[in-house]
Amino acid sequence: MKYYRDEGIVVGGHKLGEADRIVVVLTRNHGLVRAVAKGVRRTKSRFGSRLEPFMYVDLQCHVGRSLDVVTQVELLEPFAKGLGSDYDAYSAASVMAETATRLTEDEPHTRAQYLMLLSALRSLCNREHPPRLSLDAYLLRAMAIAGWAPSLVDCAQCGAPGPHPAFSPALGGAVCSACRPQGAALPSSETVLHMAALLSGDWERARAAALHTMTEASRLITVYVQWHLERRVRSFAVLD
Repeated sequence: MKYYRDEGIVVGGHKLGEADRIVVVLTRNHGLVRAVAKGVRRTKSRFGSRLEPFMYVDLQCHVGRSLDVVTQVELLEPFAKGLGSDYDAYSAASVMAETATRLTEDEPHTRAQYLMLLSALRSLCNREHPPRLSLDAYLLRAMAIAGWAPSLVDCAQCGAPGPHPAFSPALGGAVCSACRPQGAALPSSETVLHMAALLSGDWERARAAALHTMTEASRLITVYVQWHLERRVRSFAVLD
C-alpha cells in the first residue's frame, strides 16, 4: 500500500455518510488534497478536532482509487482556536481559505500559495493587523502569485505611464483615459496608493489610511478577485 506524509492547512470539507468526512487540505508538497477521514464525526474519534477548518496539521494519507484516506494526523498549530473567538478574523480566514482553494484546485505547483496562506492565517491569529487589512493584503498577494497582480500605476492595457484615474478589474487594474471602458471605477488616488501599500507590505502606510479609503479599496479588491477567478467566492458574503 502506498502512503505519503505532508503538512498542510485544512481549508474545507463536507460530511460523508453517517460518521465520515471529506477534508480538503492545502499541503506543502502535494497540492490540494481531498481525503476521507473515517469516523471523524464520532465522539470518540482519534483526530476529529484536528481536522477542523484552519487547523495546521501534519498528516499521513493512504492513496486510494478515487479519494485518499487519512490514517494519521498530528496538530502543528491550532489556528481554528485562535480565530474562533473573533468573528472578523474568522470571516477573513474563511475568505482566505476559499480563495486559496480556488487558486490551487487545478494547479500542480502550489507551494507559494500554501506559504502565503500559512503566513496570513498566523498573522490573523496573532492579531498583527486589523482582519480586513490582513485579508485585502492576502488577496492582492495571492492573486499576484497566481499571475494576476493588478497594475496600480501604469495602464494595464497599453502600458502608458501613470498614475491613471480609472480602475478596471477586467483589464487588469489601472487604465488610462484612452483605454478606459464604460463603467470603470474611478477610485481616489489615496485608494490606489493604499492598495499598493497592501501589495508591497508597507503596513505603516496601509494602517494610516482613512476608513473610507480602506472601504473603497476592499470593494475594488473583492471585484478584482472574483472577476479573475471567474466565479463567486461565497464566503465574501459573511463580510457584508
